[in-house]
Amino acid sequence: MNVAVTFRAAILAAAIVVAAPVWGLAQQQTPPGIQDPGPLGAGQIQRWFEAFTVLQAQEALRLSETQYGRFVTRLKALQETRRKHQQARAKILNDLRKLTAGPQSGTLAPPANDDAQITERLKALREEDDRGAAELRKGYEGVDETLDVSQQARFRVFEERMEQQKLELLMRARLNARNAARGRGRGSL
Repeated sequence: MNVAVTFRAAILAAAIVVAAPVWGLAQQQTPPGIQDPGPLGAGQIQRWFEAFTVLQAQEALRLSETQYGRFVTRLKALQETRRKHQQARAKILNDLRKLTAGPQSGTLAPPANDDAQITERLKALREEDDRGAAELRKGYEGVDETLDVSQQARFRVFEERMEQQKLELLMRARLNARNAARGRGRGSL
């Protein structure tokens, strides 16, 4: 992989780590007349990290220029499938959380008349998990079609390593945001 791609990937990774707390500070200091873009959400960070993953894949998998275009298209489709499944699953779990929350915050006893709704949402969760698994399997097959056997193995290891890096970056971003908030709190005393 060339130096420019490696440099871009490093810049993107640094942006992910730094962006969350800095974005929050910038929002408080938005000049008048400039539209506030809103908070940097988990979805935006996820998309940035997916772009970072695409940049890193060429080197990690030792892709040829011929393979790279097809691989990227299929990897992006796999990432989109995964994201849609996670969002659908989170929505169903949120519905279940609401259905099982008692009348007062903190209690977990569901009202008796919600059993039918809970059953329906549990069924929807199982169906979403089955559908998501099938779609992910199809997505992996599409990616694998662009890779030789060694690259397929490296891709699985690469994905695991990238997931670990994502978790580490998110933890650092959260810590940076917490430290930035503490710093703002001291300044206002």
